[in-house]
This record gives sequence, C-alpha cells and structure tokens, in this order.
Amino acid sequence: MTSWWARRSLRTRITLVVGIVAVVALLAVGRVAGGLLFSALVESGDQTLTERAAAATGAVAGGTPVPPGVRVVDAAGSPVDGRGPRPVDADALSRLAAGQPVTVVEGPLGPQRWVAVPVPAPDGSPRLVLASRDLVGAASLFADAARWLAVAALLGAVGVGVAAWAATRVALRPVDRMRVAAAAVAPGERLPVPPSRDELAALAVEINALLARRDDAVGRLERFTSEAAHELRSPIAALRAQADVAVAHPEQASRQASDQAPDQASVDETWRSVAREAERLSDLVGDLLALARADSGERMPARPVDLVDAVGEALARLPEEPLVAMTLWAPMPVTVAATPAEVAIVLDNVLANARRHAETVVHVSVVPAGRWVRLLVDDDGPGIAPADRDRVFDRFTRLAPEAGEGSGLGLALVARLVAGRGGTTRATTSPDGGTRLVVRWPVG
Repeated sequence: MTSWWARRSLRTRITLVVGIVAVVALLAVGRVAGGLLFSALVESGDQTLTERAAAATGAVAGGTPVPPGVRVVDAAGSPVDGRGPRPVDADALSRLAAGQPVTVVEGPLGPQRWVAVPVPAPDGSPRLVLASRDLVGAASLFADAARWLAVAALLGAVGVGVAAWAATRVALRPVDRMRVAAAAVAPGERLPVPPSRDELAALAVEINALLARRDDAVGRLERFTSEAAHELRSPIAALRAQADVAVAHPEQASRQASDQAPDQASVDETWRSVAREAERLSDLVGDLLALARADSGERMPARPVDLVDAVGEALARLPEEPLVAMTLWAPMPVTVAATPAEVAIVLDNVLANARRHAETVVHVSVVPAGRWVRLLVDDDGPGIAPADRDRVFDRFTRLAPEAGEGSGLGLALVARLVAGRGGTTRATTSPDGGTRLVVRWPVG
C-alpha cells in the first residue's frame, strides 16, 4: 500500500485525501443531522401527549373510566385500568415518574413515545396517567432520511474530489511552468520570481540560489581545469624534453658510469633537472588534490591544536638555508580550532613562502587576541605591492613567474583552509620592510 501510494502523483494523492475526508465529514454531518431531526420529530409531540394525559386525570381522581389512548398504573407500575399488561418496564417507569418523556424503541407495539402525569386516586394512593403515540412513521422517515443523506454525502464527496482535482491542477500549473523553465534555463540565466509573496516565490528564489551555486561551481571548475592544465603543461613538457634527449642520445647515459665521460657534468645536470621537474610536478599535484578537498567541504571535525608546537615542528621540517634566519616569538601556549594536518599545511606554505622571498630573516609570532589567535609571519624581502595583496591568495597567482618558483597554489590553499574554519588570511607590510602574512584562527 505504501509503495502504491508513493507511485501516485501529487494531484492524485491530494484528490484522494480530500475525497476521503469529504466522505467521512459528510457522513458524520448527515448522521448528526439525522439524529437531531429524529429528536426534533419525537419531541415535537410531547406537549400533545402531556395534554392528553392531563385531560384524563379528572377521570382517575373521580374514579370513573379513563378515555381511550391512555393507561393508568400505580406506583409499582402495575396497570389499574384493566386494559392489558404492563406498558413499560421498571426503568422507563421510574423516569416517567420523574417527569421525563421516554422513548421505547423495542416493544410489542413498535417504537413508542410515552409521557406521564401523576394524579391521586380516590383513596389517595398515587397513580400515573400514561399517554403514548406511535413512532413508526418517524422511524421510517429517519431511515429514509439517513439513506438519502448517505447518497448525498457520496455525491458531495465526488463533487469535492472533482473540485480538488481541478483546483490542484490550477494550483500546480505555475509549478509545472517553473519546472519547464528550470529544465530549459541556460548557464547564467535565472527563473522569474512571481510577484506574490507565497511558497512559489520562495521556491523560485531557492532554485535561483541553487542555479547561482551551480554556475559558480561550474565556473570555478572550468577555471581550475584551465589553470591546472596550464600549470601542469610546463613540468610535463620539461620532463618530456629531458626524456627525448636521453632517448635521442643514449650514449650520454651509457657513459655516465664510465671513467671516460667527458660530459659527465651535463648528464648529471640533466638528471638533476629531471628530479627538480618531477618534484615540482609532485608538489603541484599534491596541492591540487588538497585544494580540491578543501573546495568540496570535506574536513574533519575541529579540535584544539597547539599552534606553538606546530610552528616549531614546521620550522624543523624546513630544509636548511644558512642565508635566512628563522625566529619564533610566542608569549604563551595557545590552541586553535582546526586539525593537525590543516595547521601543518598552512604553516608549511606560509613559512616556505616567507623564506623564499626573505633576504636575511623571517620572524614568526603567535599572538593570542581574545577569541582569536593570530599568526604573524614577517620577512625582509621586496614585499608585495598593495594592488597585489588580495590577488596573491588567488589560485595559480605568481607575482614573479619568470623566477619559476612555486605553483601559485600555496597561499590559495592557506586561505581556503583557514576560511573553512571561520578564520581570515591577509597580506600587509612587515616592520622589516618586506611582507607580513597574518593568519587568524578561532581559539580551540
């Protein structure tokens, strides 16, 4: 049943639900209305019965025979008029004695309505004068009314169902138009938003937001693919050129192990060049994968990471460079909300970038600032022009591409990882005259 219901269209489900609710509601209303009608019919004759019983009280009090159509019983309910057996049971008699009209549905005479009027007998004993009328006609009328009300309820439910089908079709027509428009919308286009402030307008706004995210993702993917292909072309071309030389002149490689290698230095330089390009290619692919994971939103839950210890480990990982001194200033231990892997990637990139551009010294400072922790990396290099300080965090941005260093992904990856944890990254002027990179993380 669940599977069958799930396969039905929204219009069919709404129509069925409305139709079933209409049938139940109309039948319930019909039943209540029939009951009220029957009660009204029954109670409408109580006054006449009371008057008939009251008219016979004089005969009972005088000891004369009562007129036809009434019965006289004593306090115990036994007939004293000599006209047959006891007309009602003890429970009905007690209610009649209390002044309440009684309807007897089952009896030898069929449905009957009874009322009672008390009167004393000539000897002073209490008597009840009972008057009744036949309810067969009222019951038949009620049964006919119930049947016609049931038929009317079914017809009304059918009419409500048809109206619900038509109303649902009209109501869903804008949704169908929106679906057709969404299927045909081109990149960069948006759905028209209805002027009404209703659910359709909200749906159009959400679909437009989804289309904007799609266009943004597609645009970033296209730029990323184009830029990655451009950047990968250089190391791959260099490796291919070195391989072509080795294939075209195998005698150079064979003389590498010989004592008679006049161009040993050339061969060694060739292999060193191949190693450099392979390392550059490996670093580029690693950065691309890390950046793709950051863009996809895949990240582990944040936990406290000791930033001071992480900076010390990152400084220890740097290759030795005797011409550039690295210093660390941290007044107190602090933790940041991230993961150790993210912090390591950020530190490796900002420290490598600073030392690559520094002339003599790089100062690293870890400064707590309320709910944030700031990492300051200062170098005494040439610095970054104000117009380029935002651009350096874009992908594949290299301010000096002729130098052939880096892939232009390091700072972009830093900015993406830090922003993913709610932090910020910016570049400014260092007190040493070079560049200051400021990384701000939330406290862990």
